[in-house]
Amino acid sequence: MEQNEHDDGASPSEVDASVPEVPEVPEVPEVPEVPDDTTAVSPAERVPTVGDVLLAIEELWPESLAEGWDAVGLVAGRSENRVDRIFFTVDPTSAVLDEALGWGATMIVSHHPLLLKPVSSVAASGFKGDVIHRLIEAGCALVTVHTNGDSAVGGVSDVLADALGLRDVEPLMRTADGLPEEGIGRVGNLEAPVALGAFAEAVFSILPAVAGGVRVAGDKDALVRRVAVCGGAGDSLFDRVRTNQADVYVTADLRHHPASEVREAAAGSTPYLIDVSHFGSEWLWLTPAADALGNVLSDQGFSTDIRVSGINTDPWDFVLTPGH
Repeated sequence: MEQNEHDDGASPSEVDASVPEVPEVPEVPEVPEVPDDTTAVSPAERVPTVGDVLLAIEELWPESLAEGWDAVGLVAGRSENRVDRIFFTVDPTSAVLDEALGWGATMIVSHHPLLLKPVSSVAASGFKGDVIHRLIEAGCALVTVHTNGDSAVGGVSDVLADALGLRDVEPLMRTADGLPEEGIGRVGNLEAPVALGAFAEAVFSILPAVAGGVRVAGDKDALVRRVAVCGGAGDSLFDRVRTNQADVYVTADLRHHPASEVREAAAGSTPYLIDVSHFGSEWLWLTPAADALGNVLSDQGFSTDIRVSGINTDPWDFVLTPGH
């Protein structure tokens, strides 16, 4: 024990018994410093809800841009549920659902609607009902971004036009109430004229491999420079293609009669036609769309993992051609 301040150096037996000993004061332990990350949640660590993601989706691909016949928006899910993993796909097929749920997705953003046509039952005995049941049981939301994703800036046709190197791009058909740069399809110019055959090879090179390949109508040696594109089925836009004086039109699902009539009316001249996979023409959009959504959520202080499906949902498995 430390010497008492009243101790004059006498031996312990000489200390006045009336003066009590001062007890030793224990050392007070230091209070550990509280880390900053326990006093407040970092904005980067906030997980969005379904409602938060829907607001971000609306910012990128407004529902007002969807065609009147379309079915976009939330298909399944509660707005208050947390979304820590978002999965992008062209089609909400059973195989894609296996992939998404196997990864732990809590939201799927699908380009094509699961329930485009009205249904009277979602019984699990049918494949659409089974998808709905599995989504609900897994706590995974499903959102459709379809024609609103086509028309928006940075949408399906914008991505296709950019991949082909088009310049001075504008909508093939503008939306009635949207911005001047919003609408279905795109039309623009190549940096320099190229042969139709070489351009078709460029189209083939940017798309995923599918059984149907790429079909071309026109002289492969003819030069093209002004290009119209429309991701998905675009044979309703032939008049717009001609009005915009496109040399070649790249789209999907071209049917015999409309395509034949366009070529007959052209009398061997423009517009030439390039018919691609419906899935392939829209698949290009998935990665830029996932990046765009991730950026918006990050700017709003949210953190979530986003992945693009690796499954080819083109319905065709193989094709037979002359000589094969």
